[in-house]
Amino acid sequence: MEYTHLGSTGLKVSRIGLGAWQFSEAWGITDYNTAKSVISKALEVGINLIDTAMVYGRGMSEQFIGSALKELGVKRDEVVVATKIPGDFLAYRDVFKAVDRSLKRLQVDYIDVMQVHWPPCWHNHPTCEYMRALERLVELGKIGYIGLSDFPVELVEAARSCLAKTDIEVLQVRYNIVERQAEKEIIPYAEANSMTVLAWSPLAKGAVLGKYTLEDLQKISDIRRNDALFHPENYEQILKLANEIKRIAEKYGKTPAQVALNWLLGYSSVVLPIPGAKSPEQVEDNAGAAGWRLSYEDWRRLDEISSSLRITYVIW
Repeated sequence: MEYTHLGSTGLKVSRIGLGAWQFSEAWGITDYNTAKSVISKALEVGINLIDTAMVYGRGMSEQFIGSALKELGVKRDEVVVATKIPGDFLAYRDVFKAVDRSLKRLQVDYIDVMQVHWPPCWHNHPTCEYMRALERLVELGKIGYIGLSDFPVELVEAARSCLAKTDIEVLQVRYNIVERQAEKEIIPYAEANSMTVLAWSPLAKGAVLGKYTLEDLQKISDIRRNDALFHPENYEQILKLANEIKRIAEKYGKTPAQVALNWLLGYSSVVLPIPGAKSPEQVEDNAGAAGWRLSYEDWRRLDEISSSLRITYVIW
């Protein structure tokens, strides 16, 4: 496993993390023992960053992670726990209440990285109100570092202006070899400000692996069923990229997932993918994306095909 530092801090994190959205009804992993086996394998292969959120299973994901780390005997400094507070919970007093509950579910004394999951666009909580609450929790030792998830650069700037004694260290955004909007503003901003970009959905929910034929799309029953990437208009294009990923994977003796994730690692040193995993085998597969690099020619080949895709989100 490769390691880097989180943002401008000295906190050591693996270049491949473990996303934990799958520990919820959304993805169907609601069995604790399955979740524990996934977490155990992640730690075994050198993954030390686990990213979750309060809303994943309405606390289920955090509970599973907390119980698993305790039962596995993991020392607190051996794992970096990142979670997220939703935009609905950002009233000043609610921030403290939500973090207290998150600490209890995770069974920890402090959370390494607390990220705002999305801006409070429905409840209109003032930005400085919740950012100052989070900064207060940093001072009180309950949060190590602050991050923002799914924030445009303008709102990142606004949030940073509210902080007096700390700064944003993490920007989390949907980013994969198909959906590359983050390259326009988010990644350059992170590079310029020594921030880490946590790439969620780094495998495009599996679309780039080419596991399905066009005829199979109707059989999808989980959260991907209504995702634009799995609409025939888009998926037909993605299959061209997926087929090339498979060809390159065979060349290197790697899996398609490892190639797709390695491509992200090669794009920028600040990008840290956090793929989910439903089994220990998938964790091991994801971890194998680190420790090697695609040649420039193969990286460029995938870049060219990806850049030619015309993904639309207007599917109805």
